[in-house]
Amino acid sequence: MKVKIGIVDADRVVEIETDDPDALRLTVYTAFASGVSILWFEDTKKRLVGIPRDKLAFVEIEQESDSRSVGFARASG
Repeated sequence: MKVKIGIVDADRVVEIETDDPDALRLTVYTAFASGVSILWFEDTKKRLVGIPRDKLAFVEIEQESDSRSVGFARASG
């Protein structure tokens, strides 16, 4: 699953791939509860990304779904 991490005062968003979104969510909860200063995220390629806790703006975890998008098109006529 794709995870987007927003950083305060930065124009870019960090994107990582993870196989375990629940573990990533637990990492964020634990970091804020324990006062850890840097959050470390590991992606599917075993790369580590460290982000200072006080610079974390948001974490968006993309949910996989089987539903299909509905599109609208102009009818010819």
